[in-house]
This record gives sequence, structure tokens and C-alpha cells, in this order.
Amino acid sequence: MRYRFLRFPEGKPKAVTFSYDDGVRQDIRFSELLTSYNLKATFNLNSQALRGEHGLKLDEVKHYILDKGHEVAIHGYNHRAEGRLRPIDAIRDILDCRIELENNFGMIIRGMAYPDTGICHFSTGIDYERIKSYLTDLDIAYSRTLGGDNQRFELPNDWHAWMPSAHHSNPQIMEYIDKFLALDLSPKAYCAGRAPRLFYIWGHSYEFDKNDGWNLIESICQKLANQDDIWYATNIEIHDYVEAYNSLIYSADETMVYNPGIVTIWFDVDGQLYKIEPGETLKI
Repeated sequence: MRYRFLRFPEGKPKAVTFSYDDGVRQDIRFSELLTSYNLKATFNLNSQALRGEHGLKLDEVKHYILDKGHEVAIHGYNHRAEGRLRPIDAIRDILDCRIELENNFGMIIRGMAYPDTGICHFSTGIDYERIKSYLTDLDIAYSRTLGGDNQRFELPNDWHAWMPSAHHSNPQIMEYIDKFLALDLSPKAYCAGRAPRLFYIWGHSYEFDKNDGWNLIESICQKLANQDDIWYATNIEIHDYVEAYNSLIYSADETMVYNPGIVTIWFDVDGQLYKIEPGETLKI
């Protein structure tokens, strides 16, 4: 039996992504900072807030977020926690947000971050499996949750309970980054330990206005940027690439692989790097 590992585009073993909530005015400065370091983020928007004086304007979202290669995702029409709502109310909050964002920006939006406490607490007889079921029915590809930082840097096993690596204000954030950057995922490393790694940072950009937050986030960006072994991507780009990798079809003896998708995929088999084009059958 052979060890097979996903590799991100160009064969990179690591990825970095950011996720920031609420569509606040500070997102403009944050987007400019990220873009200056060639980093990518997902901005989770409350569609109702886009009409208010404290939120981003539609043309600002297009110019500072979408045109710079960042992602727009759902954060609820009224920013209400799914774990505290009846399914009918939660479905309405998510669906209204998705429809309005898609109409505003002329694009399909499939990503989400749970608003408020999301799925950390439950009432009204709801549970996570029921929430996951209606999110799937609503074609929500992933949803970021909260509940504790996860410094293991693993890809999610459940896209609808996607746990970040750390909030930017975590006291150990720089230690986590050092640990992530130092990971050896090369063919020389122990074979069973070469699984791909993801560093996922989340927060709210208005938090940068206190406790020297802007200097902190710039230090984070500077430390993570310009690494040859890291793919910088949005949340949906990571989801779609991983799912494309998971769709690869192998022969019974693992000597051939077929790519039925539309994305070029990179992967490692026993320390040998391969690239497979859409529609290609490859001997390995």
C-alpha cells in the first residue's frame, strides 16, 4: 500500500488563508494590507449591514475585496446564531443573505462563516446534524465555526464545522506561525507525517483599532508571506481544490489515476510529486 498526499498548486505542501467577519469599514485597510503581501482572505458579510452607514458599500466590496482576488461569503442576513434559531428562521437568514449577496455582485456564493455563537451553543431543540443537513440543502459548501483555536494545522474532516488555526489575537499566534513554517513536509520527512497543512487565521478587522492591532496583523502578514512552500488562497479555493483532489479515481492496484474534474491536481506518492490534468489518466 502506498502513501498518497494532497499537494496544493505547484506541488506546495502548505496553505494559508484568512477569514474576517461583518463587512466593517476597517476591511478596506485590511484588504489593502493583505493584497500588499499577496495574501488572500474571505470576507464574511451580513447583507443587511451593507445598507448601513457603518458597513462597506457595494462598490467598495467590489473594488477592495473581489477585484483584489479575495472572497465574499455569507454571514447571515441579520447575523443570527444558527444554534439558537428554529430551522425555518435560520434557513431564511442564510438564504436571504446568499440571494442578496449574489444579486449584488453577480456571482455564485457558496461559502459561509457562522454568525454570533454559530454552532457553539444550541437551544430550541436544534442540533449540529440538523444544521449541517439544511446547509447542505442550501448548497453551502463550507462554514467556519468557533469554539477554540486548533494549532494542528489540519484540513477539516467536516467542511460545515471548519475550525480555524487561531484568532489573530491569540497570545501564542507567533509561536504557532513559527511551528507552522518549520514543518518539514519534504520527501525526506517521515512518510506518514507528510500530510498537507493549513494555517487559518480569523477575526474582525475592527479589532485592529485597539491594543496596537494593526502592527500585530502586519507582523503576522509579513511573517507568513513570500514562502516558497505555501499556497495563499481563499476559503472557497481551498475547499474546491481539496474536493477536486478527493474526486481522483485510482485503479485497484494503485498504479493508475484518473482526474474526472476540471482542475489540475498535484499529489505526492511515496515521495514522488505528480501533476494530473483534467481528463487525464496517469500511470504512477
